[in-house]
Order: sequence, then structure tokens, then C-alpha cells
Amino acid sequence: MKVTLRRIGNSLGVLLPKTTLDGWGLGEGDALELSERGLRPAPRAGFLHQELDEIRRRVALAIVAQFKPSQIRAQILANLHRWKRQGVWVSAFDEWRAIANGGDDGELFAAMLGRDENAVRLRQSAPYAGLLSRDEVRKLNEEAAG
Repeated sequence: MKVTLRRIGNSLGVLLPKTTLDGWGLGEGDALELSERGLRPAPRAGFLHQELDEIRRRVALAIVAQFKPSQIRAQILANLHRWKRQGVWVSAFDEWRAIANGGDDGELFAAMLGRDENAVRLRQSAPYAGLLSRDEVRKLNEEAAG
């Protein structure tokens, strides 16, 4: 994802898309970690990569339980359209667009809920963000944290 540096007072900053923050389960006042590798949510209680993906998978499961495949596809395509217009694009979005346009519910659910490497990779750039409220995502994150 590409973001632009902007002047904020005497400093420079970036604006993060709401869908990215929603996907991370973050809101105003939450912390991000800045390193040489990039900007990401601060680690929570030592979650491992597998645990973080399991949280993403639980979010996807909650979406699948609450929304019809056509609604999920519509959200995916709307987010992708907006992100492309904003200049925010990663290669996984091409794959998500093909899945959303393909109409195969099995392929959609496999990408959202699968445990294989491809599904794990695709969930890192989930364009169905925004279907669940921030409170629902936060609750799922808190439940995972124990």
C-alpha cells in the first residue's frame, strides 16, 4: 500500500485509510509500531504471526456468518475501487478482484477462511474490511487476547 507524506504542523505524517485501521481493529488513540520495515499495529501481548492470522480468520468468519456472499463481494469491489482511485494498491488486490468478480462462493470462502498459505497471505490484505463495526472487531480482538 502506498501512502503520501503530508505536512501536519511542523512535522510530516501519513493518513491511513479507515478500512486499513478497521482491518487492524484500531481506532483513535491506539498505538502503531514504526520500524525500518514499516508501520504496523503494535504487537499485542506477544501474538505470533499464526495468532494474528487466526484473529483475521475470526473476523472473516464473523463476516461470513452475518453477510451474504453477494454483500461481501460488493464490499470487496467497492473497497478495491476506492483504494485504486486513492493510489492504494498491492498485488493481492488483483487476486481479490478476480475472486469477487468470479462468482464462486467456494473460492471466496476459501480465501477468507482457509488455513493454507494462499489464504493466510490474502487475509493480510483483506478488502472486505468495513463490514463489521469497529466495536465488533475490537471485541473479537479482545476475545483472542484472553
